Amino acid sequence: MGTELKTGDAAPDFEAATDTGETVRLSDYRGRRVVLYFYPKDDTPGCTTQACGFRDHYVEVEERNAVVLGVSPDGVKSHQRFKTKFDLPFTLLVDEDHAIAEAYGVWGEKVSFGKRYMGVIRSHFVIDEAGQIADAHVKVKPEDSVRLALEVLGQSQGQA
Repeated sequence: MGTELKTGDAAPDFEAATDTGETVRLSDYRGRRVVLYFYPKDDTPGCTTQACGFRDHYVEVEERNAVVLGVSPDGVKSHQRFKTKFDLPFTLLVDEDHAIAEAYGVWGEKVSFGKRYMGVIRSHFVIDEAGQIADAHVKVKPEDSVRLALEVLGQSQGQA
């Protein structure tokens, strides 16, 4: 893994294609809080659990002046299928060259069935209105990601 980001660090800005083919930058969201979550692959069990958790609690996220952005190495068409299949109300970002994952320190070595390979480490970052990391969870469990992000969004509401 690359640099490990901590609370208080500036969130690395990036530019990425969305599931609609538009291009966005993290800096486009200044003034709102962002839950930026990284997942390995569209439509796999853990990734679906994490995405559907954010879907099921999306109103709570919005009520806390925040948006959710999901990031994986999958392309636009894969993101579109995943988003449609599970009725995801938030934006998915394309990170095919894993530059965003590398900037956030969540591209690293993984092991599955004894085989080592490079991939996305499931993580999420809560970024405040000014673009600072308010919370970081690397190697988060899919079922814990939403709860942990909502806790931070609730604690910091009204601050900043």
